[in-house]
Amino acid sequence: MGNGQVPEGLVMTRLKNLILAGVAGAAFLGALPAASATGREQAKKLYDPIVKTYSSKYKIPADLVHSIIKAESDYDCRALSAKGAAGLMQLMPDTATQYGVRDRFDPEDNIMGGVKYLKDLCGLFDNNTKFVLAAYNAGQNAISKFGGVPPYPETREYIRRVMADYPKSTIPVAPGILRFRTADGRVVLTNDPYYRLNSQAGRN
Repeated sequence: MGNGQVPEGLVMTRLKNLILAGVAGAAFLGALPAASATGREQAKKLYDPIVKTYSSKYKIPADLVHSIIKAESDYDCRALSAKGAAGLMQLMPDTATQYGVRDRFDPEDNIMGGVKYLKDLCGLFDNNTKFVLAAYNAGQNAISKFGGVPPYPETREYIRRVMADYPKSTIPVAPGILRFRTADGRVVLTNDPYYRLNSQAGRN
C-alpha cells in the first residue's frame, strides 16, 4: 500500500462500525471526499436502511429521499451551508426543532426530520414534485408569493438536479395500513383503500 490509499473493503468495514458509534461515525463520514463517487456509493449503502425505515414510516418514496440527499449534501453528513443548513438533508435550525431533530449532524436524526418535513410539504402542495422541491429549497412562503416555483436560479437548478434522478411529476405517497372488519367478523389489515369494494366485487 505504498500509495497511501486504504482498500475499499477496509473503508466499508470502518464505516459500518463507526456509523453505529453515533457522533464519532458522523465525524469520520464527514471526512470522506464528498465528490468521490466511491465514497458517495459507500455512504449511500450505509444510509439506505435509515432512508428506507423512515420512507416506509412516513410513506415517502425512498428514491426521492436519496435524490434530495445527493443534491443537498452529496451524502456528507457534516455538510454545513453558508445559510446554516446542516447535515444530510440540510435542515435549518427552526425546521430541525419543529420536527424533533436533536442533532442535525446525526444521520438518522437528520433523515427522520427531513422525511417528516417532506411528508408535510406533499400534503401542502398536493404531491406536486416541483412545488414540494421548491418549497424544500426556498421555503413554502416562496411558493405562495410567486404562485408556483419561484424564479430563483438556485431553486430552479436544485429542482433540475433532484429530478434528474427522480423524474416523476408527482410524488406517489403510499397509503397507510387500513383496518377493515369483514361480514363474518374477521379483521383485515391492508394498504388497499378499495379493499371493501374489491372484496364485494369478487363475491359478485
